[in-house]
Amino acid sequence: MAHATISDLSVDEFKKLIREVVIQTFTEMFGDPDEGLELTDEFKVELQRDLATDETGKTTPAHDVAKRLGLTW
Repeated sequence: MAHATISDLSVDEFKKLIREVVIQTFTEMFGDPDEGLELTDEFKVELQRDLATDETGKTTPAHDVAKRLGLTW
């Protein structure tokens, strides 16, 4: 296969190349690194417990969390 340089490309070929590079870059940056992986049963139980806790409407104000962590607010 012969190697072409950018100067050998037509305007349409160059635009296609740029488009492909941008799509590849966005996919690498914003793609899901966990795609195709399965959750463990232990994690599913923990997630369900956390979701059930959130449904109670109980939250901790940010200033309380900061104080607990020794951060100034």
